[in-house]
Amino acid sequence: MSVEQAREAAVDDALSRIRKIEQEQGATRASLNDMRDVLYQLAERKELFPREDFPPPADGTMNIRYTLSTDTSQGPWLYMNSIMPGKRTLPHNHKTWAVVVSVEGDERNRFYDRTDGGSGPGGASLVLSREVVVAPGVGVTLMPDDIHSIEVEGEQPTLHLHMYGRAIESLTDRLGFDLEAGTCDYYKLQGRTA
Repeated sequence: MSVEQAREAAVDDALSRIRKIEQEQGATRASLNDMRDVLYQLAERKELFPREDFPPPADGTMNIRYTLSTDTSQGPWLYMNSIMPGKRTLPHNHKTWAVVVSVEGDERNRFYDRTDGGSGPGGASLVLSREVVVAPGVGVTLMPDDIHSIEVEGEQPTLHLHMYGRAIESLTDRLGFDLEAGTCDYYKLQGRTA
């Protein structure tokens, strides 16, 4: 069996297990932790994710997404992200649940609470609530309205599994927050998909 075939089988198995968790428990903080455990097991199989199959962007962009889900007619959707060191994002939400784990590389996630009482674009204020460095064996889970930012640390591009309840390309109602201006607006998808 080739690496590609083994990877496809492992991804299909992981997504099947994750679908079962979601069907039985819904999308809750507890069930997302169970889903994260499944992704930890997948991420530990580093031989399935050689860097040459998921090269970092070479065109000046800071990140590239590789779609791993083989059945794109149903969720969840699983991607491999390779993000260059130094990449930062504005705080943003996803409007769907998400789980992120590392195959290799570190990414600092800062989580925020929205304190202005708003829920849409316009004026917004955030306070930092916690930080987590996603690294091998340490992942994060996000509910649809959780707000976080990322910053890739270290010297190497990341190889991180990102799983979403909806396809990332369909997430057009996400919000991005400008901390200095005290505003938020619709957040544009960054990077490119290979």
